[in-house]
Amino acid sequence: MRYIEPHAHMVSRTTDDYQSLVLAGCKAVCEPAFWAGFDRSSAQGFYDYFCQLTEYEPRRAAKFHLKHYSWICINPKEAEDPEFAREVIALIPEFLKKDNVLGVGEIGLNKNSVNEVKIFEEQVQLAVDHNQLILVHTPHLEDKFKGTRLIIDMLQRHPGVDPGRVLIDHVEEHTVKMVLDLGFWAGITLYPESKCTPPRAVDMLEQYGSTDRIWMNSACDWGVSDPLALPKAIFELRKRGFDDDTIDRFVYRNPVNFLKQCPKFRLTI
Repeated sequence: MRYIEPHAHMVSRTTDDYQSLVLAGCKAVCEPAFWAGFDRSSAQGFYDYFCQLTEYEPRRAAKFHLKHYSWICINPKEAEDPEFAREVIALIPEFLKKDNVLGVGEIGLNKNSVNEVKIFEEQVQLAVDHNQLILVHTPHLEDKFKGTRLIIDMLQRHPGVDPGRVLIDHVEEHTVKMVLDLGFWAGITLYPESKCTPPRAVDMLEQYGSTDRIWMNSACDWGVSDPLALPKAIFELRKRGFDDDTIDRFVYRNPVNFLKQCPKFRLTI
């Protein structure tokens, strides 16, 4: 069955993972900028990383006839030094012009700190100034509800932000309704040890899946994660009795409808 992987950190995956995605039916993979597992020490390090996202990874994916898109930002985990973060932000407009870049992301909060809030708001303004889609990271574990509420409050106050052009990722049972009710898009992240397992994600879809503003993703990275989490969620949906048209909406048509708001995204329904 066709699907789109809308959030995968392929720089940390092997080339075999690209092949596995294609064999499973993946038609495009979208890669947000993220924390590399360590704090980078220079803006030049970010520049090289952005080049990797916009030049090298698309070539690696193309070997398997897979479209690769990316998002550009400084992740909240590296936003505690505002002066350094602003050096990185100054690099972003150059990369927003690249042919495979969908927007600004994944920005957001990690510890809900004052500095994270400042840098989040500055990157939201950058997205507004350049008419970009926004992909938002929400905190994990006990800070998720507070962080999601803070993020939504900031987005609602920010002039020029259209909720329909913002995807708030890593939603869980206690945050998904808040995100959807206010007109934002919601992303359910599938992880084997944290966030949502495929059965838990399908529980959420059974309760909130009537909306056309929800998708699933694996967010696979260098940690314990699964690049084939989405096909496993498709299998779980079939076990629960979802028909192929509904499954196609969750895993293909919904992502296309959000991402095609960026004219660079070339897949169609």
